[in-house]
Amino acid sequence: MTAMSMLHDRHRLIGRLVRGTVSGRTGVPRAVATDGDTPKPVAWLIPEGGGTEWTTPLRAIEPVTVPTPSRPPRRGR
Repeated sequence: MTAMSMLHDRHRLIGRLVRGTVSGRTGVPRAVATDGDTPKPVAWLIPEGGGTEWTTPLRAIEPVTVPTPSRPPRRGR
């Protein structure tokens, strides 16, 4: 992670759908920053489509893999 403005850090999962392993909720990380007096940065998540933000430890988020629809095999002509 490298420092950004407003005490935010860069993180590879910002903007991607993740699951919080502590709460089981899914959301999109908007920032990685400290939360009040907490010395370690946390992930600031928002539900997909909007809503109320919440925080969770960085070690407690994992990317959500969205299954892609499978295509039937192409038939020869």
